[in-house]
Amino acid sequence: MTFSELFNSGFKQRNQDHFAAIVRIAMDDDVVIEEEKAFLDRLARKLEISKAMYATIMKDYKTHPINPPATTERRLERLFDLARMVYADHIKDEHEVQILTKIAVGLGYTKDPKAVVNKALDLVADGSIDVEEFKEKMKR
Repeated sequence: MTFSELFNSGFKQRNQDHFAAIVRIAMDDDVVIEEEKAFLDRLARKLEISKAMYATIMKDYKTHPINPPATTERRLERLFDLARMVYADHIKDEHEVQILTKIAVGLGYTKDPKAVVNKALDLVADGSIDVEEFKEKMKR
């Protein structure tokens, strides 16, 4: 196996793990509604998740670890995706917030993760913020 194959393999695995974390939030109520499915479909394309892997993750999402990205920028992008999933069904469920808080700790937000999650959720609540604005406001 070449070095580039190792890198691609690790990159794909991190994307799969990130996708599984988002599926975990979507599956909190054991139902994936149309808006959540549309979000998952878009994210799967963005993360280069194949249809076969998509199906596998949907069945077995709890076995994927949370792999924190190495950079703050990437961590914020992942947090943005996760926070948006909480609002995909237009309802902020307390259990979803608890799951998101646990995932945030796994992403490296160990200093007051509840405050980080609350700020992230406040920023994405109305659906009008983009990822760049989100990152900028989260850094303040």
